[in-house]
Amino acid sequence: MKPDWIPFASRAVPRYTSYPTAADFSAATGEPEARLWAAEVARGEPLSVYLHVPFCEALCWYCGCATSVPNGYRRVGEYASRMQSEIGLWADALGPHGGIGHLHFGGGSPNALKSGDFAALIETLQIRFGIRPDAEIAVELDPRTMHDGQVEAFAAAGVTRASLGVQTLAPAVQAAVNRIQPPDMVARLVSDLRGAGVKAINMDLMYGLPHQTTADVVTAAQFAAAQGAARVSVFGYAHVPWFAKHQKAIDEAALPGLETGFEQAEAATEVLRAAGYVLIGLDHFARADDPLARAAREGRLRRNFQGYTDDPHDTLIGIGATSISQFREGFVQNLKDRKSWGEAIAAGRLPVERGIAITEDDRLRARAIEHLMCQLSVDAADICREMGAPPDRLNEALARARILVPAGLCTVEGTRVTVPPAARHFLRTVAQCFDGRLPATEGAARHAKAV
Repeated sequence: MKPDWIPFASRAVPRYTSYPTAADFSAATGEPEARLWAAEVARGEPLSVYLHVPFCEALCWYCGCATSVPNGYRRVGEYASRMQSEIGLWADALGPHGGIGHLHFGGGSPNALKSGDFAALIETLQIRFGIRPDAEIAVELDPRTMHDGQVEAFAAAGVTRASLGVQTLAPAVQAAVNRIQPPDMVARLVSDLRGAGVKAINMDLMYGLPHQTTADVVTAAQFAAAQGAARVSVFGYAHVPWFAKHQKAIDEAALPGLETGFEQAEAATEVLRAAGYVLIGLDHFARADDPLARAAREGRLRRNFQGYTDDPHDTLIGIGATSISQFREGFVQNLKDRKSWGEAIAAGRLPVERGIAITEDDRLRARAIEHLMCQLSVDAADICREMGAPPDRLNEALARARILVPAGLCTVEGTRVTVPPAARHFLRTVAQCFDGRLPATEGAARHAKAV
């Protein structure tokens, strides 16, 4: 890492999987707006749907997701039943849309669901929403907690892509984060999924974990490539124990420093690119024939709450506690407290807790930020023309970006801002220049560090 980059590496910046970010949501926007926006979905418009399963059989100490250990299946089964009811509420609220074009089960661990409950959710979605014949159905899986018959059940339900949480293969690191997962366990699941017909396999890796070395990261990247993963994500561990309480179990003294973390990320990049993977944006990699790589080549790459995606849909319906729904007019987020979420559904209410209406200025900045995050370059004047804004509307963003030029984080030529590939780990830092709600100099504790 260049010495000039070190001060920026420790700054807290949003991940920009949406704009405005969830930190800007408030109770001023709620169920009335959600119902209004849902009713105004364009006739025939395909949708994305996300189902959040907030349960894991064991907690990993690094995790920042909304999840818990159910201690038996009763709570999970009741939750699945409530999700079916919530699907019905959204189906009744939506306008005459064109069915589901992209379906994603996340968590937590969706394989916490019994096969019958998973199949029932798919069936309910098919009946109430309609699932398009060409829809991608993706599910996140924890290789440690797969149960007999689940692979076959996922395949029978139409799952087309599985994302495996690999994170690290180093035994000492696994012990330090409470995730014991031998390589042969993951390899066996990959083989079983492909044998059942689920051919597209993604893998998530992490760097910056306690006791993790650069050699550990290289080994994990080599493993993912050897297994023929279609996509690989390489995420830096975000230590936010004030937000994710169980991260307090991690020994902060064992965490790699900023420069070591940067070295680890670069090492993973070298391995994956040498294996033929295409670097996608900030931290994703895909094989050249994967739809994500094609979307990047053709300028169709998008960014949403699941990260980089080829999902083209403008409307996303989030099902489950904490889930976020996205409409052209704004965002709404479901209640985080599962008891309150379930009570709202039982009362026939959309279980929305907070959200935000998008202004025309937000829409302009969102387009600029997404374009930069996806392409590593954005022309502010082009974005203003595209969005029908005054040509100088983003001039203050360009002024902020010029402050970063001497450090080599970006270049500014006229109205075009470009992040050099070597500085892509600071992509969010540069994107923050276009954020009209968060000053570029702010280092708020509510966000993770840049690197």
